[in-house]
Amino acid sequence: MTDWHFATAYEIIADSIGDKPALICGDITRSWDEYDDRAARIATVLTEHGLKPESKAGIYLHNSNEYLEVHHGVMKLRGCPINVNYRYREDELVYLLNNADAEAVIYQACYADRIESIRERLDKVKCFIQVDDDSGNTLLNGALDYEQAIAASVPMARINRSAEDLYMLYTGGTTGLPKGVMFANGELCIAMSSLGEMTGAPVPETVDQLSGCIAQSTAQNILPIGLVCCPLMHGTGMWLGAMLPNLAGGATLTINHLGLDPDQLWQEAIRHKASIATIVGDAFARPMLSALDAAVDRGEPYDISNVKLMISSGVMWSKEIKEGLLRHNDMTLFDAIGSTEGSMGSSVTTRDAVTPTAKFELGENVSVFDDNDHEVQPGSGEMGMVGTQSPMRGYYKDPEKTAKTVREIDGGRWVFPGDYATIDADGTLNLLGRGSMCINTAGEKVFPEEVEEALKSHSEVEDCLVVGVPDERFGEKVAAVVSLRGESTETELIDFCREHIAGYKLPKHVLLVTHVQRAPNGKADYKWAKQTALDLLG
Repeated sequence: MTDWHFATAYEIIADSIGDKPALICGDITRSWDEYDDRAARIATVLTEHGLKPESKAGIYLHNSNEYLEVHHGVMKLRGCPINVNYRYREDELVYLLNNADAEAVIYQACYADRIESIRERLDKVKCFIQVDDDSGNTLLNGALDYEQAIAASVPMARINRSAEDLYMLYTGGTTGLPKGVMFANGELCIAMSSLGEMTGAPVPETVDQLSGCIAQSTAQNILPIGLVCCPLMHGTGMWLGAMLPNLAGGATLTINHLGLDPDQLWQEAIRHKASIATIVGDAFARPMLSALDAAVDRGEPYDISNVKLMISSGVMWSKEIKEGLLRHNDMTLFDAIGSTEGSMGSSVTTRDAVTPTAKFELGENVSVFDDNDHEVQPGSGEMGMVGTQSPMRGYYKDPEKTAKTVREIDGGRWVFPGDYATIDADGTLNLLGRGSMCINTAGEKVFPEEVEEALKSHSEVEDCLVVGVPDERFGEKVAAVVSLRGESTETELIDFCREHIAGYKLPKHVLLVTHVQRAPNGKADYKWAKQTALDLLG
């Protein structure tokens, strides 16, 4: 029996439907045959430069066909692709690439100067590959041009691979240095393949059944086209945005354009008949809803009827925003709660059933534990930490953090990403927030997400982040950094929150800014929010 492995699965799909689209970016569509061929040529280039099984290669690119070709190519040689945040500056890049033991870097030409400034500080990198763009930057001395390298190489011969091959995703989280979350390639591939059920595709039980499932989907004309609205350099974009449709035999649609342009997203979805759109919570959904509303107001509504499924993970997706999207199209909204370390739960919203904000169906093999490692009883109102039996193996080169996150309880292996929750009597998971961001005020615990949810339910609040700032009397006090699309005052917003949350959770300060800064994937930038709050409070 063939081992599960992303590279092997993609090869099987290419052999099954080689002429069907696999990658779409702008005016360029790559068939599955082309995708597999170009990835195999990149694998040859990397092996000729000394990379081998278990070698790591950094991918420092914007969303593009090339990003996914490199990702596939690295896995073809049984190596491990390393996601590189394109917002990182020099010191952050050096830390990440050295921590990952990267032996190659494939980078966007617009970042050539940055790579040039750090290349002597990179401990193990022996191959630099530059992907041309419209930046006008010339090829760095000693680097390879991506397209020329592909054209000059022959495809690497296919090899047998192990389900145990290392796969990593680096996550920065809300605090601390980036860390590599480790998985076995095969285990993650199985998990991603099983999610194909959301698209209506048949799900294989073994990788040997994959070609038969692809044949069924092709015959039924249900091969998905997935629009990735968020960055591929983060888990939501790569796993749910790209791997999910590709493993179902479909195409991944990306936009090689930085910044969130909701009109462009909808236009590309319409142009290429996307059936799935992957986002990150309200940070994407709210402006995308505004674009739909504005198009209707102009008398030029977007026809998004091909979009059957929207998927979000990682950031709060509010009930009212979901309802707004459903006014424009009858589709399924899948809201997954989790982190790079593991999934915790999900909710499904349709026109017939809208799920309240921050309430999720507890995932399979997920529980909530108190401080004594006892399971919290549903309906008890007791708060605990969410544990999941995720395939995560640990953190790369960090046994101490691994020991804190991956623990054994009653003979079972549990992963604790750090999120707190309660469980209703019916088993509903009420997510409270990440413990590391918890605000301790006069002995009470306040989770930023709960206060943010209350504020964002106000019609004039565009976005907000909540942090704790020092307070002589209470230790910490709650401060909210808020951007508006109206003219509400600090007092009005605090009074509004009073109707939704307990008094000790109320923000003591509402600090108005023109724009709330977030990471490119829509996740909260609490470092920025805290510094902004401290600066404004003086």
